[in-house]
Amino acid sequence: MTSTVPPLAAPTPVRALRAVTAADFHGTIVPAAQPVILRGLVSHWPVVQAAAAGDEALFAHLSAFDQQQSVTTLVGDPEAGGRFFYNADLTGFNFRSGGARLQKSFDFLLANRDAPSAAALAVQSIATHTHLPGFGEANPSPVLDPAIEPRLWIGNRVIIAAHQDPYENLACVVAGRRRFTLFPPSSVGDLYIGPFELTPGGPTISLVSFDDPDLERHPRFARAMESALVAELEPGDALYIPYLWWHHVRSLAPVNVLTNYWWAASTADRGAPHDALLQAILALRDLPDSQRVAWKTLFDHYVFGDVKAATDHLPVAAQGLLGALTPEQARRLRETLGRQLLG
Repeated sequence: MTSTVPPLAAPTPVRALRAVTAADFHGTIVPAAQPVILRGLVSHWPVVQAAAAGDEALFAHLSAFDQQQSVTTLVGDPEAGGRFFYNADLTGFNFRSGGARLQKSFDFLLANRDAPSAAALAVQSIATHTHLPGFGEANPSPVLDPAIEPRLWIGNRVIIAAHQDPYENLACVVAGRRRFTLFPPSSVGDLYIGPFELTPGGPTISLVSFDDPDLERHPRFARAMESALVAELEPGDALYIPYLWWHHVRSLAPVNVLTNYWWAASTADRGAPHDALLQAILALRDLPDSQRVAWKTLFDHYVFGDVKAATDHLPVAAQGLLGALTPEQARRLRETLGRQLLG
């Protein structure tokens, strides 16, 4: 029987640039808020050069910085095909998580490079300042502030479900190859996002299998693919992932290492935007439709609209929390909100 489901749209390749300077990156690329491949950005790194000499040389380079501390390590059964995901009823996961030293993961990856049915292994988000001090200084980012901590991601042929991070993100391939499939934040309704309370690694994830999407169960995924982008990265390449862009990550080699950097505008004195989302779900979502529409109008005016339209008619001294908040005003507002939430 011929399938009546139309084929999914092919993702559009991400724009690729070379010889990007820090001025280009911060002055043009980041403000545009669109993914960009930076070809060869970190090909000069000693760790990339070590990886080019072989997996043993790569792990020797990393071992020189290793503090022999336990790091969170995920292991998936071979039957899962490398996909770290939920179990069938979304009450748990299809992988095991525990602490292990990096050397144990290095040994496993070297021993199983040619084993097609090896367990999936991923060591996620290793904080280099703690676990690999000196790595960042030996392999500095050409475009970012040295104070931004590099994190390492190590594993074999694994698949990380589409998710988003509340940060700007620069992902640099050290070894192996990676394919990123990206979606703008507006695709949230078409990606079928899983529960907030139980997640494989912190962020909520898409429940759609990108290898075998079930369009009867997830029909709007076809619409998501119409705005999808794809980036294929080789060692030395980097990918800029804008704030809150969804990204599905597939590692394509038996040994893969990636360094990434997260940063965002400082909001330490304002609270986390995700917390505001949770509060809005609690306070607004179940109101009558007419009231939700009214509150949406207020949010559009005071939060998401033109700031000047909400304040220009007021003297600066009378703008209060509608104006430019001082750290002291932000502190007092957070204290007030905290008391109200606890009440």
